[in-house]
Amino acid sequence: MVESGNGNRMLHIYTSGEISGSLFYLCGSSKAVKMATTMSWGSYLLIHVVIFSWYVFTLSANCSLKITQGHPGAKTYGGRWKYLTFLNLVLQTVFFGLVVLIDIIHLILPSKNLRCGVPLLLVKLRDTIFTIWAFPIGTFVFLSFWSIYHYNRELVFPKFLDDIIPIWLNHAMHTVTLPLALLQMYIQPHRYGSKMRGLLGLSVLAVLYLGWVLWVHHVAGIWVYPIMERLSPMGLVIFLGVSSITMAPLYLLGEKLNHKIWKSTAVSAGPQKKKKK
Repeated sequence: MVESGNGNRMLHIYTSGEISGSLFYLCGSSKAVKMATTMSWGSYLLIHVVIFSWYVFTLSANCSLKITQGHPGAKTYGGRWKYLTFLNLVLQTVFFGLVVLIDIIHLILPSKNLRCGVPLLLVKLRDTIFTIWAFPIGTFVFLSFWSIYHYNRELVFPKFLDDIIPIWLNHAMHTVTLPLALLQMYIQPHRYGSKMRGLLGLSVLAVLYLGWVLWVHHVAGIWVYPIMERLSPMGLVIFLGVSSITMAPLYLLGEKLNHKIWKSTAVSAGPQKKKKK
């Protein structure tokens, strides 16, 4: 085993008989790329169960909100599914549910069974969801909501909503998502694919959501967010365009942060020479 240092975080490079952290295998090949950390899969499971439980609780609290005549919310066309905040909560809940499943699989299966098949596919799915959607969208919800809120809260979260949505739930939906995404990135590495594929996947989702927002307005005559009601047609086009374009830098930010945190831990597996002291 080789040990190396990266600032204050000690990193370990494991031989083929040792497993910790996240593994990326080339199925059918003797070569593999291993991302290793000092955390055990049991530690990962504990952290991820807590985060997953938090999102389930938050999602349940959101669905249990009392709908009033002043703010019909879920009673109007599209229900809660027209709000990006709610969609993000569902996305984060599904993602961390998948992560918990992966942790359990790595705890109960022998290492030789993790190199191919379903375990490998689940890890790839985890990284795809996190890198292309969970991190960029979670970050976008935080930045867009609070930037508009501090400019003029009536444009995104009118004051009367304080009587409907508790302060803690507001922060759970719009604030906590970013720290939890950063925590996930810090404790566990994620493989980023090509920029083209990542940006394309994110763009497709952004276009689908914008199409959904416009469809809701076309069918029900309502705008999802108050700010859209106050914009001219040209202003609305600019607003939606800027919102969509903003997603790309957030994807690139996630890629850069992931590389900065984990750049020293990606190594080719195989015979390792002990470092002479």
